[in-house]
Amino acid sequence: MNQKFAVVLAAGQGTRMKSKLYKVLHKVCGKPMVQHIVDKLKSISVDEIAVVVGHGADAVKQQLGSDINYAFQEQQLGTAHAVLMCKNLLKDKVGTTIVVTGDTPLIKEETLKGLMQHHLQVNAAATVLTTVLDDATGYGRIVRNQQSHVERIVEHKDATAEEREIREISTGIFCFDNQKLFAALAEVRNDNVQGEYYLPDVIEILTKQNEIISAYQTDDSEEGMGVNDRVQLSYAEQVMRRKINEGHMRNGVTLIDPATTYIEADVVIGRDSIIEPGTYLRGETVIGDDCVVGPQADLTDTTVENEVHIQYTVVHQSTIRNAASVGPFAYVRPGSDIGEHTKVGDFVELKNTKLGNGSKVSHLSYLGDATVGQHVNVGCGTITVNYDGVKKHRTLIGDHAFIGCNANLIAPVQIGDGAYVAAGSTINQDVPEQSMAIARERQINKEGYAAKLLRKEK
Repeated sequence: MNQKFAVVLAAGQGTRMKSKLYKVLHKVCGKPMVQHIVDKLKSISVDEIAVVVGHGADAVKQQLGSDINYAFQEQQLGTAHAVLMCKNLLKDKVGTTIVVTGDTPLIKEETLKGLMQHHLQVNAAATVLTTVLDDATGYGRIVRNQQSHVERIVEHKDATAEEREIREISTGIFCFDNQKLFAALAEVRNDNVQGEYYLPDVIEILTKQNEIISAYQTDDSEEGMGVNDRVQLSYAEQVMRRKINEGHMRNGVTLIDPATTYIEADVVIGRDSIIEPGTYLRGETVIGDDCVVGPQADLTDTTVENEVHIQYTVVHQSTIRNAASVGPFAYVRPGSDIGEHTKVGDFVELKNTKLGNGSKVSHLSYLGDATVGQHVNVGCGTITVNYDGVKKHRTLIGDHAFIGCNANLIAPVQIGDGAYVAAGSTINQDVPEQSMAIARERQINKEGYAAKLLRKEK
């Protein structure tokens, strides 16, 4: 069985980004560039991944985790030198190694898989991922021999006038027979202007050994685009966002205006859902079927079940269940669970709150650290007073309870099933089920007093 290995080149500093953040950790559609690469390699069942780190090594390791291997490149002396840092991890292993740079987030899983399959089918020592550009100025040209194999890769500055007419270029992504790769790396020299060891030199070395050097061409010229500065980062974001949006639409999702809809890479959306303009779906958000999200909704790491309506609302790390309605202008903070057929209306804030099925918090309320039962009505202006200056406390509201407007529920406190809290009450003791709590000053009317006030003003 042919094992599959991957080397991800992620050691460069990325000075052109002009950033304190290490280059490959800059995000495209919500995910660091190097994470895009590693996730795609895992999806095609690569047996072992080695990431070459240098600048910002600890930050990259923290992002990618401990289930992959790392090789440290103390000095950045070129791409061949970077791959050579994996010598102790891979040198003696039998199989196929794919080499990918950590700043090419647009590469597709299908392309990586196709590259490896083609490499094995033609029994090549090396295979170059290529593409065709209308204007290939500045790129290394692919010169093929009579058998249509790669004869050499010619840099633009070294190409003849005839070679510059070639539009097929190298993307910088390669596939190798693993043992032949490391044998050839030992012969790479740095006798060039930059004094660096270049990975494409391996192609020339293997060619001189009469090995087969193949090419696998992708028809998507944007896939191999590297990101070296903020302009290219922005372009990569646009390209990936367009492809993500097109993918969702082809899977049965309606995007009213894709140009103003921002969906990150790991978001899942069910069929017949409608995403309105100005909506941001981030992280690992999952939207069910037949939902309407937006306009101007911003969801992060949130699970939304079926037939839910959300508009002008921010939701973080929460769950919204079937047929709920949220917004406009609601703020749902982490740890909240909004039940089926519930209503969370305008200017309502929830934090770490469970709202039972059929309950309503229609407007201008704050429920923090609360458990609300089923079919509860929470009146306008209700606040769960959850913080005593030292600790957070929980409010419990039973099924079918009624909370009047402008009520303060001072936690820890429990409102029983079917209980009523009168409007304007401040509750600091438990209310038994089926009871009514009134906690406010008795009203006093002073007849004729308004006229006295008016005389004083004169």
